[in-house]
Amino acid sequence: MAAPLGKRKSLCARRGSGAAYEGAGSAMQARELRWETLEALRASSKGRLKYFRHSDKDEDILEGCISPLTLTSYAGWVLDRMTASSAQAAAPSSTAPGGAAPHTDPAAQESSASACEGPAKPSAAARSEAKGSSDPSVLEVNQEVLPIPPVSKMAKVEGCIQMYEEIYRMKGRERLRQRQEQQEQLVRAAYDMAREQLKRFDEMKELKRRQEIQELREVMEKSLKETQGQQEKLKEEHRHRAKILNLKLREAEQQRQRQEEQERLRREEGQERLRRLYSIQEELLQLNQQIDPNYKHKDLPKIDLSAYSNRGNQICGLVSGLIRTTSERGFPSQMDVANTEQALKEMRGLISRMQQEIAAAVEEKKRRDEQEKKQKQEELLKKQQAEAQTPAPAQPSGGKQQKEALSVKAREGTMKWYQQLQDAAAQCAAAFSAMSSSKDSEVRKIRMELQKAVTIPVSQISTIAGSQLRQIFDKLNNLLSGKPVQSVGETVLVTQLPQGLDFVYYKLAEKFVKQGEEEVASHRESAFPIALVISGIWEMHPRVGDLFLAHLHRVCPYSVPFYPAYKEGASMEEYQRMLGYLVQDSKMEEEDHFLKRMSGLIRLYAALIQLRWPYGNKQGTHPHGLSYGWCWLAQMLNMEPLVVVTATLLYDFLEVCGNALMKHYHVQFWKLLLLMQEEYIPRIEAITNVGQKASLTRFKQFLEESLQKKDIPLPKGFLQPSFWRS
Repeated sequence: MAAPLGKRKSLCARRGSGAAYEGAGSAMQARELRWETLEALRASSKGRLKYFRHSDKDEDILEGCISPLTLTSYAGWVLDRMTASSAQAAAPSSTAPGGAAPHTDPAAQESSASACEGPAKPSAAARSEAKGSSDPSVLEVNQEVLPIPPVSKMAKVEGCIQMYEEIYRMKGRERLRQRQEQQEQLVRAAYDMAREQLKRFDEMKELKRRQEIQELREVMEKSLKETQGQQEKLKEEHRHRAKILNLKLREAEQQRQRQEEQERLRREEGQERLRRLYSIQEELLQLNQQIDPNYKHKDLPKIDLSAYSNRGNQICGLVSGLIRTTSERGFPSQMDVANTEQALKEMRGLISRMQQEIAAAVEEKKRRDEQEKKQKQEELLKKQQAEAQTPAPAQPSGGKQQKEALSVKAREGTMKWYQQLQDAAAQCAAAFSAMSSSKDSEVRKIRMELQKAVTIPVSQISTIAGSQLRQIFDKLNNLLSGKPVQSVGETVLVTQLPQGLDFVYYKLAEKFVKQGEEEVASHRESAFPIALVISGIWEMHPRVGDLFLAHLHRVCPYSVPFYPAYKEGASMEEYQRMLGYLVQDSKMEEEDHFLKRMSGLIRLYAALIQLRWPYGNKQGTHPHGLSYGWCWLAQMLNMEPLVVVTATLLYDFLEVCGNALMKHYHVQFWKLLLLMQEEYIPRIEAITNVGQKASLTRFKQFLEESLQKKDIPLPKGFLQPSFWRS
């Protein structure tokens, strides 16, 4: 029961405080009216009256003041109303935001409690005052009209004082409440302002943070751009430096190449000068060997060559010392070459003077011999006339016949055939001479392309595979037939020039002979594939075969066979070239090199006469078959042998072609070999010195083994049928 009772009391207190708050407003208005009334009364005529307290008339008044103070019966009601009004005025202040309840005295609590319990009965004075002040709160307290007891003047004054004090107290409280409310509003405004400032501060802080982030980003982007710019600048600078470095490297490489080229040229020039010195020294030694101080011509006993020999030895010694000095310091200079050439010139002059002296002596001897011969002829004529008058005695039947002397010249028919071939070659060369000497760049270009189309395939002939050899033959055959041929990336036709076919014929035959000199001389097995291609081309284009023989006979006259005779008025160099020697700068090639070249050419010729192109016309005859080889061999045996040359060429010819001749001629071939062994070998031995018997010994051994075994094996490198399946 206590809890519900407390709830009811609190509810009544709340209602009373609300009513008091409403009544306080009306009371304030009533008080202001009262004060205005009092001020009006004080300003009235009665209010300006002066009263004297010590007047006798006013003793009755003073008696009332001197008598003890007493409160009327309505004083309690006034106080209760005042406390109720103050409580009602203080009620709103208790609901302030601060939440602190104002201090109320016990009398006000009691009056509020009495007001909640029930309405009090006001006095008549209170009702009259309420009527005069037109206070609604006073009028609405109780609808009942209570009788107002008479109040003394002192009590009224006292009541008014208390009422005024209470009013001032209530004003103070109201002002305090307003001040508190104002302070609370100020605090709330300050709080709101602080909160707003805090928000603005936070916003400003966030803005600054974002600005800093943005600035940082801008700085980073700027630094990134600067870094990228620096990187690009560094890259560009690096590229520029790399370009400069590459240029410097290229310049350095070019400088190095130029230096190497200069060094190479210097070395080549030095080596060329050194080779020139060696060749001059070799020629000097050979020329010096022609001067023999102990040489005594059998018909010229009075000639003394010691002075020439001494001077020749001095010249050779000077040149040898010069070459030794230049070899120690590197390469010879041009001055050294000039000095050696001067020495060679002096040596040649020395030899020329010696030969002139010998020639003069020979002429003198010849003149004497002619005189003696005339005398002998006269004596022989006289003797023959005397013998004609007397009969001649009979010869014994068992006498030994003297050997007939062999010829040193080729047969007349052979020489006629040789001259026809040379004339045909000269006519072919004359046909394209205008093209060869032309200065037109287009003609020269086509001429070079035609020459490459001929020389390159011939240089590629080998024993690697038959299919490759057939491709080379087809390429050459197509070129000679007027078909387009690919050469070094260019299409070539012999019809591009009017004399193109003659030019190709001539150059192809010349290249075949060149291969015999170089390739066959170094690799003897290569004679067979080259001979096969020549045989096939010869069958398809006979003019190439004639030009090949013309070139072969000019380079190697022993393939005719033909021993060129010395012509009066011709120089020694021309005669040496006619014999087949290579002469450069008045220097003849070495004997070994000469024999090697001749051997290669004879081997190529021996392979050619026994081989035929397997894909040609098998029903026709060989354009230059074994019969030509048999004739060549017979003519060689009918001519006087040459030192070293004859034995070397006969051995090379029989080693390559002996097996084919044996199978074709049978007994006649063996008779020919026996004739060589019994009659021709002694003739070679008669003219061969001790130091020149190597080739003769090899030839004799070959004949002995062949006659003993009655067989000549196939030559090394002979192409078998399986070669064409490769």
